[in-house]
Amino acid sequence: MTANVGAVFEWVIFLGMAVTSVVASLLLITRKNPIHSALFLVLNFLCVAILYLLLRSQFIAVVQVLVYAGAIVMLIIFVLMLLDLEEELRSGLKLLYSKVIGSVLAFLFLLGIVYAVALTPLTGKVGPYTPDKMSANVKAVGQVLLSQYLFPFEVVSILLVVAIIGAVVLSKKRR
Repeated sequence: MTANVGAVFEWVIFLGMAVTSVVASLLLITRKNPIHSALFLVLNFLCVAILYLLLRSQFIAVVQVLVYAGAIVMLIIFVLMLLDLEEELRSGLKLLYSKVIGSVLAFLFLLGIVYAVALTPLTGKVGPYTPDKMSANVKAVGQVLLSQYLFPFEVVSILLVVAIIGAVVLSKKRR
């Protein structure tokens, strides 16, 4: 009887976090204030971390909170504060063009996701790193991340540094 109650409790938590994550994502892309969008991004990251906990991937959940909800969002807020986007938000014509282009790109991304999920057959190929092995062993996650996936890991870090430098350069030109 208690196992059934636990499964129902996990299902309720999953549904709550899934709905909250979807609502936070929608609010993230519909807010005009970029700081509010960043806060909804934090909420979305926290919901995803709880979903990782439901999958019994405690390490990935902690990394999700520390790296994404902590470091990445702080970087985004730092860049937003540095750029002072208020004057760009006032120009309606540029905002209209960006909404049209953004809508077209969102539709194209949606088509790509539908194609990848629904129309592409799954290969069923299992690699050496099974989810059970990765979720139970933090050492295995670190070894894979810093050996097989070292290049993408470093590319992301370089991209973040370039984004900060670009924000500083843009803010210096305006003053």
